[in-house]
Amino acid sequence: MAVHAFRQLRDFLNSQVIGQPDLTEHLLIALLADGHLLVEGPPGLAKTRAVNALAKGIEGDFHRIQFTPDLLPADLTGTDIYRPETGDFKFQRGPLFHNLILADEINRAPAKVQSALLEAMAERQITVGKRTYPLPPLFTVMATQNPIEQEGTYPLPEAQLDRFLLHLVIDYPDADTELEILRLTRSESIEGETQMPQPLSQNAIFAARQATLSLHMDEAVENYLVQLVMATRRPGAYDSSLANWIDYGVSPRASIALERCARARAWLLGRDFVTPDDIASMAHNVLRHRLILSYRAEADGVSADQVLERILQLVPAP
Repeated sequence: MAVHAFRQLRDFLNSQVIGQPDLTEHLLIALLADGHLLVEGPPGLAKTRAVNALAKGIEGDFHRIQFTPDLLPADLTGTDIYRPETGDFKFQRGPLFHNLILADEINRAPAKVQSALLEAMAERQITVGKRTYPLPPLFTVMATQNPIEQEGTYPLPEAQLDRFLLHLVIDYPDADTELEILRLTRSESIEGETQMPQPLSQNAIFAARQATLSLHMDEAVENYLVQLVMATRRPGAYDSSLANWIDYGVSPRASIALERCARARAWLLGRDFVTPDDIASMAHNVLRHRLILSYRAEADGVSADQVLERILQLVPAP
């Protein structure tokens, strides 16, 4: 029943976000794996619309934060407000106290603001003054980066990128998809937006997360996952060119993320076990932002995706 409900949610998202099946699928995987999603792509590709549609499809609230250079950490977390009638301070909650957060163009805000968001993502709580406030049990952040304009931006450091469960890269739709988008927006202008018949409850989401953790993962599949991770740390054992391209491999957090995402994918596909294909299919989006490439790789024009593709070819699947 739970899988059927998630499939209904996926169908609803795909009806609202035309031509971005990877985006909608990875939103659900991030939701199931209890992690956060970083999406990189040009403006206007329905990133905001996708999160808004997800908020309509589940029992929860949504808030969009437009990151700008003059943003302050308190604009995210909230702050203590003095009440003259009582003579004390009362905490005014900020936008982070919502279930779904869209951090739009996260690389446009300075480091202090980015760190406030990333701390909330990692600790699921915020600290203002001497008090700590827990965030909602259902708390998912989707952050976006615009790869076109880099002037006046503050790129996220590699160590902070590691806080994101997934890094998804999306591109422009094709001509047929563009026609579908035109027809959908015209239809919505005439008839109004489509609503999810029965939003997914938060209890159903928490139960689904537990179900993914109970899926069977064979020891050979676990070893395959570990070997993929180890190939990023000791690339010379597999290929001399890999050793020239990688400065630093991925962290143990990457292993945890890859396992959780593979479990979520297998569960969404209706299986009660994880396959090597689940691991391989999630490897790029889980590992690309965690690899630190060398200057040699940049000089050779080698991307993180090309390095990961080479690793997947070299590490034998069970």
